[in-house]
Amino acid sequence: MPSDAILEQSLRDIIPGARLAVTALPAVPAIRLLLLQGDYPQGELGAQDVQRVMDNPLYWIFCWASGQVLARFLLDHPGWVQGKRVLDFGSGSGVVAIAAALAGATEVVACDIDPLALAATRSNARRSGVDITLADDFFAVDGHIDLIIVADVLYDRSNLDWLSRFTARADKVLIADSRVKNFHHRDYREIARHSGATLPDLDESAEFRDVRIYLAD
Repeated sequence: MPSDAILEQSLRDIIPGARLAVTALPAVPAIRLLLLQGDYPQGELGAQDVQRVMDNPLYWIFCWASGQVLARFLLDHPGWVQGKRVLDFGSGSGVVAIAAALAGATEVVACDIDPLALAATRSNARRSGVDITLADDFFAVDGHIDLIIVADVLYDRSNLDWLSRFTARADKVLIADSRVKNFHHRDYREIARHSGATLPDLDESAEFRDVRIYLAD
């Protein structure tokens, strides 16, 4: 699994001039993540740079608004995870998985198809003093799952197909999202709504700071 130095080099290979930095989360001060430094290059990228980013999406270098909101929600309401086996789908930086572990989950499985995201999750979990199980294949995770937690994956409409897979796999599902409005699914209902922000700041519009949490049980 790549070290922090290799994670940084992997970032620079895709976005020249970019750097990683350990960042404290305003909404979740108990968690510090290795994220893209705030002075990242913001000028117009060349065609080759854009293509590299498209081919190698670096979701783990940001703490997205919904991830930060769901992490705060779990720490404020630990009963959702205490004593439970939890799977974090599309874990990215690992922020929600780490929050679940800090809140008392018996085991947290961070699942992501990106090996760099899993490496970042391992690094970030170590920084927070918690153990996280890593998985790169949702369907290969064995055993009972009490709760699936999901943040910021519904931006791609094709991912909506996962909603039924989640309910078939776990007793309960918590989803936080700010990208999809008018979220209607027979198994899910909105249970909370909070304002959040992505780190580093992407200067997102107000609609993408409006995070809603949905429950299927």
